[in-house]
Amino acid sequence: MLGSLHRFLLGAGFGLALLSGAAAGAQGVGEIRVHDPVVIREAGTYHLFSTGRGIAHFTSPDLEEWTEVAPVFPEKPDWADGVVADFGNHIWAPDVVRHDGRYYLYYSVSAFGKNTSAIGVATSTTLDPNAPDYGWTDHGIVIRSYPNRDLWNAIDPNLIFDEGGVPWLSFGSFWNGLKLTRLDSSLTRLSTEEEWHTLARRERSFELADENPGDAALEAPFLFRKGDWYYLFLSWDLCCRGVESTYKVVVGRSARMEGPYFDRDGKNLFHGGGSLVLKGNENWYGAGHCSVYDFDGTDYLFFHAYDAADNGRPKLGVRTINWTADGWPTVEPLDR
Repeated sequence: MLGSLHRFLLGAGFGLALLSGAAAGAQGVGEIRVHDPVVIREAGTYHLFSTGRGIAHFTSPDLEEWTEVAPVFPEKPDWADGVVADFGNHIWAPDVVRHDGRYYLYYSVSAFGKNTSAIGVATSTTLDPNAPDYGWTDHGIVIRSYPNRDLWNAIDPNLIFDEGGVPWLSFGSFWNGLKLTRLDSSLTRLSTEEEWHTLARRERSFELADENPGDAALEAPFLFRKGDWYYLFLSWDLCCRGVESTYKVVVGRSARMEGPYFDRDGKNLFHGGGSLVLKGNENWYGAGHCSVYDFDGTDYLFFHAYDAADNGRPKLGVRTINWTADGWPTVEPLDR
């Protein structure tokens, strides 16, 4: 997500809307305006968090009717101005998990078009805004990237635990690819046992200065374990450009969480591989930044797509994931 995201979303706005057909077949793309959705369920209620001022928060009893509630951060995190001067509280690309009775919400604070970025984390014992103990405690920066130091970008976090229960954070966009690093047991800091991996990358014009993201358009990693495989879902090409968006979802898989990941044709994602899962069409200008979950034995792909009938505004999409006999995810293509 680069500078155009900020300008585009300010023009798009957010509000109460309807996503039809999600629970009954989960093939819907509807009217709820979101960018970079993640979803979790607590006590029968689905909670969706997405890019927005203070992190947008929606609730639903059924994945169909959605109600917008107060944002996570009514005021910007105290530390944000130290990363991005005069930060406007427009927070990107959250990720939410539950661990040991507590919810962890990771999020991105970034300058536009730069890897002047940081990933923070906040915790709460409940997601219900009406609960007496509701409230988010911010733990500050988990990881930070700097121009002319790092050829990676600290945005788009996604947490996963390996078979041994070790927490890992994947993240990144553009530059030299998507990264994976260990967290400590608090889930709020990097592990002292540092371990770093590059999960996926695309060819980049390295003659560009380090502060330039370049043309290696990939971002938004999401790791999902199914059976004996770890699946790496990611987004290729350009988001956040309304009718000119070219976003699409691709995937690779690995028997090891650290990789290497290969696509259906056997190409390593480290060398630009990726098998297409979902793309836009004449009705939806690009579809991407997905998250993947198993709810009651059914796997779902959540994403946003840019609505051609509404000036390219981003809308929530949901697809049921089907799996081929040889273990690859497929979803129904976009329609109207």
